[in-house]
Amino acid sequence: MDPLDAGAGSILRQPKAVWATAGASVVAFMGIGLVDPILPSIAQGLDATPSQVSLLFTSYFLITAVAMLLTGFVSSRIGGKKTLLLGLAFVVVFAGLAGTSDTVGQLVGFRAGWGLGNALFVSTALAVIVGAAAGGSAAAILLYESALGLGMACGPLLGAVLGNISWRYPFFGTATLMAIGFLCITVFLKEQPKPARKTSILDPLKALGHGGLASAAVSAFFYNYTFFTVLAFTPFVLDMTPYRSGAVFFAWGVLLAVFSVVVAPRMQERFGSLKVLGGSLVLLAADVLVLGYGGHTAAIVCTILSGAFIGVNNTVYTELALGVSDAPRPVASAGYNFVRWFAAAAAPYFAPKIEEWTDIHIPFVVAAVTALLGAVVVVVRRRALAHEAEELAPRHATEDGVTVFAN
Repeated sequence: MDPLDAGAGSILRQPKAVWATAGASVVAFMGIGLVDPILPSIAQGLDATPSQVSLLFTSYFLITAVAMLLTGFVSSRIGGKKTLLLGLAFVVVFAGLAGTSDTVGQLVGFRAGWGLGNALFVSTALAVIVGAAAGGSAAAILLYESALGLGMACGPLLGAVLGNISWRYPFFGTATLMAIGFLCITVFLKEQPKPARKTSILDPLKALGHGGLASAAVSAFFYNYTFFTVLAFTPFVLDMTPYRSGAVFFAWGVLLAVFSVVVAPRMQERFGSLKVLGGSLVLLAADVLVLGYGGHTAAIVCTILSGAFIGVNNTVYTELALGVSDAPRPVASAGYNFVRWFAAAAAPYFAPKIEEWTDIHIPFVVAAVTALLGAVVVVVRRRALAHEAEELAPRHATEDGVTVFAN
């Protein structure tokens, strides 16, 4: 079945609670790429180096990785609505505080608190949307995927528009939008039933004892280093105004969304998940090499084009993580995300450091190597991944992307 046809007739006819949660999800995903266009402005405004400013991503994703062990523990005890509101409250407070920062250290610290709130929110939002949606889970998942894609595409735009006035305004804008989301969820969303079984903090780590899930997580770790080298380091290479940088990453986000939701499932059905993943990783490696060694125009084109490969990779990795083991999906996803988000924390820190130690080209060489290492893991561990990969496309195609940044 075409993933876009599932629930298409009912996706727009949803209760207010679903729209409130989906709207807040858009803003939550916007927060990931929000700082991209304004990284040079932040560095200038706070008299900081690129490596110091890139810690905005490192602190955010380091906390997100650790929080993946906590989200199921929290939501299974206090319920979905309260977990959403707790996460939103953290984002409102810490995003607002980030806008008041006087030093890069303060900004990095507040961004870490923001990451905790975002992890609590996005890890719970999908379950809440599925529970409250009309038209079945397919329509709910498609709506959530659309929120993810829209947020990833619009985050850089919001950062560019507000950041062109002041680098502080994107943080204040996010806090305001999330406060509106907090009020909407408070009013429109009823409390969801708690899970029959409470989740332990150690459950995601135990799930990684499965060879297939561990293989998917390790491969995704290498891939995520490449992904976040592009996301966090490229703005300094492009060296453009917030508006132009925002436009580049908006186009990048559009390709990411289209290839994740529309193109990848079709490619999986035709070629198989592991072939698609391996080929996409190799093409991503080639793309970042050209990005690093080409001229300015080539860097812009390759940055945008990387969104296509990243969208495809996100699709296949998420489906593998959800289906390769017998662990419950939230637990398997939490373990998988726990591993891979450490690479998202590492890349923004090491890429500018590598530039300082060598030159501006070498961080992209490292990123190309890590993408290839991800492909090598897929090839070497294909027996552990192949059985589920062969069956995933028709069964889970519409579920791709929903846990790319979620539990």
